[in-house]
Amino acid sequence: MRPVQHTVRLPVPLDKALRALAERHGMSVYAVLQRSVKVGVAALANPPAPDTASHELVAELASVSTRIVDVERMLDRALFTACAAYCYARSAAMGARKSDEIITAEINAAYDRQRRLSQEKRP
Repeated sequence: MRPVQHTVRLPVPLDKALRALAERHGMSVYAVLQRSVKVGVAALANPPAPDTASHELVAELASVSTRIVDVERMLDRALFTACAAYCYARSAAMGARKSDEIITAEINAAYDRQRRLSQEKRP
């Protein structure tokens, strides 16, 4: 089979990448260009079949992500409930006659404090 000659013009960044690739493989720039064309044409002529495993993986990750959001909401609600129980129990144990508004402010402060502590980086 007789080879056919083509003239190819490359953008400067692509030429630099081609030269670096040729140097790394110890080949001439022309040999790397010829290999790149062969591989590129083969890839375009025979595209890979769609991978069903990757679609299933993406769907499963989306499902896990949704569940994690639900767990975060549940944990956040449990934290708030624990703060409320602590503040009401503390108020009752101290015999303080605090109004619900004052205890609510204490609950929110305790909740905010615990959320802030959970966001801090650990050593």
